[in-house]
Amino acid sequence: MIKVSDKVSAKIDTARRDAIRKNHSATHLIHAALRNIIGEHVGQKGSLVEADKFRFDFSHYEGVTAEQIKQVELQVNEQIQKNHILATDVMNIDDAKKKGAMALFGEKYDDEVRVVTMGDYSIELCGGTHVGRTGDIGLFKIISEAGIAAGVRRIEAVTGLAAVEYMHGLETTISQASALLKSEPSALVEKVEQSVLKTKALEKNFASYKTK
Repeated sequence: MIKVSDKVSAKIDTARRDAIRKNHSATHLIHAALRNIIGEHVGQKGSLVEADKFRFDFSHYEGVTAEQIKQVELQVNEQIQKNHILATDVMNIDDAKKKGAMALFGEKYDDEVRVVTMGDYSIELCGGTHVGRTGDIGLFKIISEAGIAAGVRRIEAVTGLAAVEYMHGLETTISQASALLKSEPSALVEKVEQSVLKTKALEKNFASYKTK
């Protein structure tokens, strides 16, 4: 129980907070990348930033292709490697808009706003916590993309050590599949295709014998 006049010590879980910072800053980068690659009609419709992953909802009228996902990943990781300083400025909202800062549609802002800038790549109105440089994010990886409503898509992604762990998980899956099919990882797709064709042929023969 806590009561008036008690002395308390408040501490931040720094590891968790740093992971949240990485994911939050990545939402700004993915927003800019989506607009660059898919089109300027893309607008943020919501987001959830957690320590282990984040999701980003955006307006778009059709599914995002595998090639577009690849280009978004590449562009975001390029901006991470450029190691932009994240500059924050408090200014009049009209001045922020003249500067080109993006605002969330439907959000209400005070006369003075906080503007977060990442090099010449991203400039948005934001009051949240961020990394000091984009390079602090480390690695960015999209793990899923799907529609959640009419004209709204959702991307889930990971950054930093969570992204490394995700890649390790993929490597483990590939290694296990390769071992089962007695194949090198580089020849796994070809081996799977052969296995599928063989299975179809066996099923066709079985159906024929069953009929007889």
